[in-house]
Amino acid sequence: MTTPLLTLRDSLTQLTLAPELGASLVNWVRLSDGLPLLRHSDEQALAAANPRRLACYPLLPWSNRIGGGGFAIPDGWQALNANTGHEALPIHGSAWQQPWQTVNATSDSATLQLESQTPFAYRARLEVHLIDGRLRLELQATHLGKQPNWYGLGFHPYLPRTAQTHIQAQAAGVWLCDESKLSSQWIDLPQTWNFEEPALLPQQLVDNAFTQWPGKVRIIQPDAGYQLVCEAEGSDVFLLFCPEAQNFFCFEPVTHPVNAHHLAGRPGLHLLASEQSCQMNFSLQYQALAT
Repeated sequence: MTTPLLTLRDSLTQLTLAPELGASLVNWVRLSDGLPLLRHSDEQALAAANPRRLACYPLLPWSNRIGGGGFAIPDGWQALNANTGHEALPIHGSAWQQPWQTVNATSDSATLQLESQTPFAYRARLEVHLIDGRLRLELQATHLGKQPNWYGLGFHPYLPRTAQTHIQAQAAGVWLCDESKLSSQWIDLPQTWNFEEPALLPQQLVDNAFTQWPGKVRIIQPDAGYQLVCEAEGSDVFLLFCPEAQNFFCFEPVTHPVNAHHLAGRPGLHLLASEQSCQMNFSLQYQALAT
């Protein structure tokens, strides 16, 4: 069955979205030549109907993994089960695994919404805007349960990677992970992961949360002649995922580190009562590099 797509366009770029596949972005390309600005999703990837094979998807009501079979809430315990066949722990919330509805759409914007009961009741809203090569994503979660619960938000973009891909992003520290890929120890930023000045991506596996991020990153693609200048609002943590020997990497702006539900002070999480909301935004601005 063919997945319905929405197509948005501005003067420089074109974006396709699949609302029914977890509000995923499918392809974002440069209009002049079709160059992918996010990881390219081919027909096989789209037919697989798995957001993790597409270009980007929203993360809520949490980001990344949660251990312990759930987490404490003010009035008891929120139990969680694994939600994929290849991960032992629940990962990336539940919004990416549910079909969203299109509230409205124009030639350069769309609003998508999800009413979820899994693993608890919430409403998610995603506004997508394109203007002059700038992709802006606005994500909001509203708690609908009677009892308060903890929320985290994020985005999971997959980006093209070549031998010349550089990133520039400040951070003060990083969470190291245990064998379950859960945050185990915070350390000051090691020099090998210091991207304050533009730097090549690490060759070794990185899958960690970087903290005290001011919300700005440059993703520089010199051999393709462009950069993405990105800004996040409501996020001071990013997850960097650099798998070895792959043609993509992930730079994920999020509100909290991995397994924040079990860290002291629950850093970055929002405790929402019924009808309360939290929000974060992320924008990616395409810019041609001077030649």
